[in-house]
Amino acid sequence: MKKVLIAIVLLITARAASAQKELLPFDEHNKYIYYQVVDQPTLTADTMYNRALYFLKTAYPKLKVKTDKTNESISGAGKFVVTSTMLLKHEDGEISFTYTIESKEHKYRFWLTDFTFTPYKTDRYGKSVPADGIEIPLEKGTTKLTKKQVDNYLDQAGTYSKQFGDRLKQYMVRLSVTPVKETKTKVISTKNW
Repeated sequence: MKKVLIAIVLLITARAASAQKELLPFDEHNKYIYYQVVDQPTLTADTMYNRALYFLKTAYPKLKVKTDKTNESISGAGKFVVTSTMLLKHEDGEISFTYTIESKEHKYRFWLTDFTFTPYKTDRYGKSVPADGIEIPLEKGTTKLTKKQVDNYLDQAGTYSKQFGDRLKQYMVRLSVTPVKETKTKVISTKNW
């Protein structure tokens, strides 16, 4: 009975791990990509563009944002910390990525790509800092990292990308993205002086 239960648990965790890897397929440039197109039949392109800008400024303020002149596309770069899967979790490095959000009438699309791993090293003060000059694209990760490490980093990149996409979808369906400022008129009382 114990063996059957352990086998079921292992099967479920293996399926969950393979599902994370499916989140990041290869694009036409042989790079990992998280790509989605979302239909919003009630929204115009400029509304979705403004909501995407608001999303980036409030939900991810540390991401670099670059807009185009036509107000249709937002792109930029960011990074997040990845941890090891050993017994004690510790910061193993960071993964940098690029993202793009484009809007058209009644739909928008977004993608995250160019995932690059930078390992951490310990500086003389005992803090983890990125190692200078070492950047490993995840597509070529098995040349300098173990397969287990690459799978772990791909899982974390897939999870981060899915969370990014889910939060963007939540911001896109909100009714109002900018709070309405109420102007209160100052009332002067002549009774109390």
